[in-house]
Amino acid sequence: MELPASASEISDAALSQVKQPSLEVRMDHNGELPASVEVKECHASGFDSICVENETNNFSNQIKVWQPSNGDEMKLCISMPSSPTNHCHVDEAKGLENGVPDSSANIKNINQQLHLNHQKLKDKRFDSFKTWSGRLERQLSNLRGKPQEIESDSENIEPLPLPVDRYFDALEGPELETLRASEEIVLPDNKTWPFLLRYPISAFGICLGVSSQAIMWKTLATSPSTKFLHINLIINHILWWISVALVAIVASIYLLKVILYFEAVRREYYHPIRVNFFFAPWIALLFLALGVPPSLVSKLPVPLWYVLMTPIFCLEIKIYGQWMSGGQRRLSKVANPSNHLSIVGNFVGALLGASMGLKEGPIFFFAVGLAHYVVLFVTLYQRLPTNDTLPKDLHPVFFLFVAAPSVASMAWATIQGSFDNGARIAYFIALFLYFSLAVRVNFFRGFKFSLAWWAYTFPMTGAATAAMRYSSEVTNIVTQTLCVTLSIVATLTVTALLVTTILHAFVLRDLFPNDIAIAISDRKPKPHKKWFNLTDIETFLKFASSDNKDIEAALKIPTPEATSV
Repeated sequence: MELPASASEISDAALSQVKQPSLEVRMDHNGELPASVEVKECHASGFDSICVENETNNFSNQIKVWQPSNGDEMKLCISMPSSPTNHCHVDEAKGLENGVPDSSANIKNINQQLHLNHQKLKDKRFDSFKTWSGRLERQLSNLRGKPQEIESDSENIEPLPLPVDRYFDALEGPELETLRASEEIVLPDNKTWPFLLRYPISAFGICLGVSSQAIMWKTLATSPSTKFLHINLIINHILWWISVALVAIVASIYLLKVILYFEAVRREYYHPIRVNFFFAPWIALLFLALGVPPSLVSKLPVPLWYVLMTPIFCLEIKIYGQWMSGGQRRLSKVANPSNHLSIVGNFVGALLGASMGLKEGPIFFFAVGLAHYVVLFVTLYQRLPTNDTLPKDLHPVFFLFVAAPSVASMAWATIQGSFDNGARIAYFIALFLYFSLAVRVNFFRGFKFSLAWWAYTFPMTGAATAAMRYSSEVTNIVTQTLCVTLSIVATLTVTALLVTTILHAFVLRDLFPNDIAIAISDRKPKPHKKWFNLTDIETFLKFASSDNKDIEAALKIPTPEATSV
């Protein structure tokens, strides 16, 4: 039996000649295929006819199962309207009886082919977060001679930035990460989103932890108080290159997110808490500059400092101005331990600038950081009763309290040229905060792993590095033991977290869940009608009795006697 070239060559007259089983599969309104198909009787000629109708886009896809006359094998051909060619799959015929294929075998084979082809269909529910909203893809398809369907005007509307009020109305919790029960998200919550949409800006916390280790091991190898350890600079060399590779990988992935899903990045930037993590990429670059091995670069170029500090200065102008000007982004409303990231950049920049020989610039950033650190420290210490307490999963971010004073002590010591009283005050504050958190063991265990755990790392590393600087000024067995102990704890913590992160990312694959915070709707949900006022009902039941007069008094209904008077 000679098969036609395509389904379009089969005439309606040929279809009415022979009756054989056919299959009909209908998609639901979401474009999903059913788990099984229903066998129906219809007219066909030498083949089974399968009609797949997509009710959403109003087109039909024809899938023909050709059955040769000898009954040896059959060929499954799928004709898609968006493609000029047919995609055929040859499979052995099973359960042939009298030249007619068995329906159950057909259903199984065809279902597999339908689902494979359905996976290729484009899911347009994420188009609103794409940079070009699919327009570039449609233009490329038109250039290839494949015209796309015309979208409605509502789909061409560019999304507007969410006002800060929507974040507070739609989300709850101290980090504004949990969706309120009355709210809905604009992305599907019953499936895993594309990886870039789930990739948060907080992933740069991993870079902070690893790159700070390069600084600590460089200080261990060069500090006079730790010469007895005989640390080789090769460790600093290896850690620095690992840090460079890690920063490059994390930054490249997030840059792809900026290019492909700019709306998701914009929503992170306008998030009142998440915006603090936009300091992390630049702080990581400052750490790389501080931890560069001496064998590679003996003296860094001065313009590098201005290049790295310019974006930090611009971010501070925005965030510090919002803290001071009031509104929904005032500090008393958005105060969170993650705000320390916007402070640490000043002290890290001052430390790098002073080590390059600069004077005025480092002092400027040190003064700005010190003023806002005092305000933030007091605000976080006296959290108002109306502020939410941090959930247990976010307890590690409390270690960010240690980061700013420990780096500030080293920055001031580098500016002054010695570890004087000002540097010691900042160092002792950091040491006290470190011990006050470390003794609370139950405060930091019993919760699920997340990227928030990396908040442990660079504050602990900063405290260990500051302890080495102090030990160089006050050298004795106590200070040397302290800096060695803090260094061991910081190294073990970073190693354990790095291994755990790799395990959750590549084995368990649960490191990046759906980012609900960026998928909130720009419209408030419609309020539900209240048919009864529960407060009035409770008051009525409390004061009313079985006596009619008490009931009338409770309801304030005038009695006939009172009316007649």
